Amino acid sequence: MRAAIRKLGNSSGVIIPKSMLTEIGVVAGDTVDLSLEDGRITIAPIKRRPREGWADAFDQVEELGDEDRAWLEFGNQGEDELTW
Repeated sequence: MRAAIRKLGNSSGVIIPKSMLTEIGVVAGDTVDLSLEDGRITIAPIKRRPREGWADAFDQVEELGDEDRAWLEFGNQGEDELTW
């Protein structure tokens, strides 16, 4: 497959078709590993462990003051009207 290199600010980029991203298990916004191998650019998904980063997030919540922590328990107004 051929693709054009496009200018993106001071960098350049390539549009990757959704079908290719799906095949390697990534979506827009994910972080990937880029490497150079034998004159080729390789893009590989970064395998994250389930619940990776949860401990850090918990520690950050523990550092919040009482006023900030109260917002975490505050429900959404009209939440019961939403369809999930």
